[in-house]
Amino acid sequence: MASKPKTDKEKLKQISVRGIAQVEDVTTIKKSFNRHLHYTLVKDRNVATQRDYYIALAHTVRDHLVSRWIRTQQYYYENDPKRVYYLSLEYYIGRTLSNTMVNLGIQSQCDEALYQLGLNIEELEEMEDDAGLGNGGLGRLAACFLDSMATLGLAAYGYGLRYDYGIFSQKIKDGHQHEEPDDWLRYGNPWEKARPEYMIPINFYGNTKHKDGKVAWVNTQVVFAMPYDSPTPGYKNNTVNSMRLWSAKSPNSFNLTFFNDGDYVEAVLDRNHAENISRVLYPNDNVVEGKELRLKQEYFMVAATLQDVVRRFKSSKFGCRDPVRTDFSAFPDKVALQLNDTHPALAIPELLRVFVDVENLEWGKAWDLVVRTCAYTNHTLLPEALERWPVDLLHRLLPRHLEIIYEINSRHLIEVAKKYPEDPDRMRRMSIVEEEHGKKINMAFLSIVGAHVVNGVAEIHSNLLKSRVFKDFFEMMPEKFQNKTNGITPRRWLLLCNPGLTDVIAEVIGEDWTTDLSLLAELKKYANTTNFIQSVQRVKQENKMKLAQYLQKHHNITLNTASMFDIQVKRIHEYKRQLLNCLHMILLYNRIKRDPSASFVARTIMIGGKAAPGYYMAKQIIYLVNCIARVVNNDPIIGDKLKIVFLENYRVSLAEKVIPACDLSEQISLAGTEASGTGNMKFMLNGGLTIGTLDGANVEMRDEMGEENIFIFGMTVEEVEQRKHGYNPRDYYEKNSELKQAIDQIQGGFFCPNEPEAFKDIVNSLLYHDTYMLLADFESYVEAQERVSELFKDREAWAKKCIMNIASSGKFSSDRTITQYAREIWGVEPNTIKLPAPHETPQDK
Repeated sequence: MASKPKTDKEKLKQISVRGIAQVEDVTTIKKSFNRHLHYTLVKDRNVATQRDYYIALAHTVRDHLVSRWIRTQQYYYENDPKRVYYLSLEYYIGRTLSNTMVNLGIQSQCDEALYQLGLNIEELEEMEDDAGLGNGGLGRLAACFLDSMATLGLAAYGYGLRYDYGIFSQKIKDGHQHEEPDDWLRYGNPWEKARPEYMIPINFYGNTKHKDGKVAWVNTQVVFAMPYDSPTPGYKNNTVNSMRLWSAKSPNSFNLTFFNDGDYVEAVLDRNHAENISRVLYPNDNVVEGKELRLKQEYFMVAATLQDVVRRFKSSKFGCRDPVRTDFSAFPDKVALQLNDTHPALAIPELLRVFVDVENLEWGKAWDLVVRTCAYTNHTLLPEALERWPVDLLHRLLPRHLEIIYEINSRHLIEVAKKYPEDPDRMRRMSIVEEEHGKKINMAFLSIVGAHVVNGVAEIHSNLLKSRVFKDFFEMMPEKFQNKTNGITPRRWLLLCNPGLTDVIAEVIGEDWTTDLSLLAELKKYANTTNFIQSVQRVKQENKMKLAQYLQKHHNITLNTASMFDIQVKRIHEYKRQLLNCLHMILLYNRIKRDPSASFVARTIMIGGKAAPGYYMAKQIIYLVNCIARVVNNDPIIGDKLKIVFLENYRVSLAEKVIPACDLSEQISLAGTEASGTGNMKFMLNGGLTIGTLDGANVEMRDEMGEENIFIFGMTVEEVEQRKHGYNPRDYYEKNSELKQAIDQIQGGFFCPNEPEAFKDIVNSLLYHDTYMLLADFESYVEAQERVSELFKDREAWAKKCIMNIASSGKFSSDRTITQYAREIWGVEPNTIKLPAPHETPQDK
């Protein structure tokens, strides 16, 4: 059906029909590239390496960015708009080069220039390391939001930490996950600019002194925060915003204890301790020393950011570093702080401290300013994921902030008592300071009290926050609660990663959908057009073949590209139920073995994702997947009918290859556990059909596309709640013979004969706990999978549903999400004004 695609070397990413390269632009890029290569890099060397070529290309592209970046910041200073500050401890950026070329509209020119120089742009793009400064969905969402904020012309800044080591690199050895450090900066980062002139002192430890109604935080240890700025361009609008990441630097003074003892070397080495704050992204936090370091990271980022925010608020004219604003009453009209989960929640007491202790504002006025400035996004329904910090740790590390939190809580509880005088237990339930199991500060409660808006990230998630997780707070302050369903940037997740599909869409509806994804709805009228159906099928097959070639080349894995690519990629966690997928793999294996001559729809099941290093059960799940794969893939009776692949070291750049090739997307978490999900949206936009529960954004996806275009299974949130009481997983095990056989095989060592006891903990969890009710949903899941196989036999009917998925994706653009944040939380209006290009004057526009 699908013609074999040209190889990448044959195509060399031929000039896109969407942007024919102008001869003068190509010539300019060639000159710039050669200049960077000659002067910046090779100098006395006669031969350039592939990395030299990549760096030269990155600097060439950066040249196009910098003048726009300067002009954008100049525009903000001259017009003094309300600024939005997005505070996140994670930004899962991935690669920057190709995304920047797409957003600047110079991809085709760069393609052509390098082609004329005899270079392959795709090979150079592969040289770039992912900036993996996030664990998964939360960090990737932040990166998508930065793209949309720039595209919508918002005066926005992303603030976070510049980790020396990002999310670990995952290696699979003998089926087990091993973690290796992600030294992503080892070759430098051509996209960042160090800004030592804005270095800021950050205080820790010490004690407080109260005198004449004033409080001083004294005897502190100081660490410096060095900012590194990276440009974040909007899509073809000449707006370039900033992402500012802080790196910890030791002060120049020595530790005098070591120095006076004559131990100069020890005094120097002690400086590293301060700089450890930004050394590594936390993949989990179940180590005590780790917890203190994590709290340090959170405060370090928040304190540095707020000093920067206040400085910028005071300086309103371009180029002026002197304070010009001394009245803070307009602060919420000029500043919006968005807290991405509770990690930056210390922004609330820190901003209050700055207003009261530094700027000498009265508490009541200062608190009003803080609440009107801050907003909080919640990202989880799992109780164990809500941050709680021990009071004794806060007392030692941030003594003044603990005093402030106590005062916030005291005033908050007075309001609770006023509103509910007959309900003393409500005060206990709503207290920011929890007394059970040791005194702790509930950071989510602090965030709710200190913000003017609290939002969930999908309709079902926001409703569950109101009805369950924060029920008491919603009853007391319902006006604070909103929903903002997550979204993804269509620039990275369609234009960049799936240029074939982008061209097919552009041919029938034009290009305006790139900044207004709702226009994809026009594709519905082509869902029965033979030529369009065949074009979509051809692109999907090409993408499958590209992924197969990549896995063959890099991992020596051979795939049957005629098979269904059934993919589940996300962090490995029990609630995401990769184990349910495993049980289905085993069921398919057993069915083929029982009757090898029967007709089966061939499947390649791929699972990818990282397990937190300290998460034992998640690592066991990875081992189980690899053990099942070893048995299935080496069984001659199975042949091409079933293949299991664990995608090692899943990351953004690998997602860009996997997602366009997907036929079936697995979104199978227990209803009521996934806040939203964004991977589900990426698969939908790229024409992958979804099998999923009514959880997170799956619910809204179904509403947008119609239930006939998605495979829904399993219990609803209400049914889960009903069945939890008295739930006995063994009942399901005993009643379903195929389920029983699969679990018995895991238990008996069938997939791991050398270690028959290897998976006893997984089996015990399933049979005696089954917290996430896999066994209850198993039969419904299998039935839905049978519907999937049946539809896949009719390739045209399958393709029509793919088109309906693509055409229904408009709601799930991060442009829509950010537009809602801007209007309904931040009080700013997105604009479509295209700033003048560097070679233009404002009059030219």
